[in-house]
Amino acid sequence: RPGLALCAGCGGRIQDPFLLRVSPDLEWHVACLKCAECGQPLDETCTCFLRDGKAYCKRDYSRLFGVKCAQCRAAFSSSDLVMRARDHVYHLECFRCAACGRQLLPGDQFCLRERDLL
Repeated sequence: RPGLALCAGCGGRIQDPFLLRVSPDLEWHVACLKCAECGQPLDETCTCFLRDGKAYCKRDYSRLFGVKCAQCRAAFSSSDLVMRARDHVYHLECFRCAACGRQLLPGDQFCLRERDLL
């Protein structure tokens, strides 16, 4: 469909012989598909993530929009073990009693008072 598509990046008509389709309804000039945060070119060799019509590389998408630890606010890696309490997620080492600092282990009883584990 070259010549019919409009680039989601620059808004111009795509006349090039090749285009990049990120989702069923978003097409880009090869040169226009870049991470909205760091500017890294996003092509068929890397993973591309969309949010609010903007494209992001995996690293920036995870940093900006990924789930973060409720205690330390750092992002999780794919190898991290996590603990959950209601809608909060913690690194295993961050899952500690707010009063005494003791690490809470799987099977321990605890309560969640606002954002504090006890």
